[in-house]
Amino acid sequence: MRQPRPRSNSTQLDLLCDAPARPPAEPLRAKPEPATSSKGRPCFVPIAQIDEDPANPRAGFSGEEIEELVADIRMRGILVPLVVRPVDANGRHMLHFGAMRLRAAALAGLQEVPVIVRDAPTDRYAQVAENQRRHNLSQLDMARFIRDQMDAGDSQTTIARQLGMNLTTVAHHLSLLELPPVLDDALKLGRCTSPRTLHELSRLHDRQPEHVKQLLEGSAAITREAVATLRARVDPASTSRSTRLIAQAIAACDRLEKLLALIELPATEGDRADLADLHAKVSALSGWSALGSDRQTP
Repeated sequence: MRQPRPRSNSTQLDLLCDAPARPPAEPLRAKPEPATSSKGRPCFVPIAQIDEDPANPRAGFSGEEIEELVADIRMRGILVPLVVRPVDANGRHMLHFGAMRLRAAALAGLQEVPVIVRDAPTDRYAQVAENQRRHNLSQLDMARFIRDQMDAGDSQTTIARQLGMNLTTVAHHLSLLELPPVLDDALKLGRCTSPRTLHELSRLHDRQPEHVKQLLEGSAAITREAVATLRARVDPASTSRSTRLIAQAIAACDRLEKLLALIELPATEGDRADLADLHAKVSALSGWSALGSDRQTP
């Protein structure tokens, strides 16, 4: 009689990840090789032996995001392994990618999580890219990351290239770290999250703080068009034809960005390339129009 064919460890891992998570009394388990000898391959590590990276660009997660992931893990398990690196001979690991999955797994009652072990040191820019793919970093998190990389010796040109930004966008993010309190509150409350808009509003606040405070009254979202309208009303320099055209260009760029955000990732390689090209062009146009707006201000 033909003997049943044994399943590989990787098959067991796939089946285990697709199965509903067990309650804490019966933690998720498999029989892979020890983590320290499985570098580059999925294996299991106790949650208690994994430390989060204190330099992770993402500072926090919303309660709603965590709750949704906890429910998903309880139903399906962890479908994508975390990425870690060993830090000592006692089995401790530092987390590269997967902070939210790690937290949600602990809340779901798991004792172990599937991981891929790597020896390479953490790539900070790769961490940003991972966070952006899964859950966009907040503008403040991005601003703090840029500042940290500058403090570590990276130039703004290097940072812009690594993040796929233009230099103007990098500068606008940095300005978020020096906002006056009233604008900092607007950012943290989510009323205005555009670095360009906050940069322009901050410059206007330097000259017309009372008018800016009036704009911030209430709870409505603050748009670049509203800022451009306010500047045209209270700033004498904004009465020129060039400044009005720049404001219209800014509004057009904002509308284009909103349209691009609605487009799902195309299936064909050619369409994906066209979409990436559109994103790059709109980003460049937005940076140019913002730079032109700054130059109009004495």
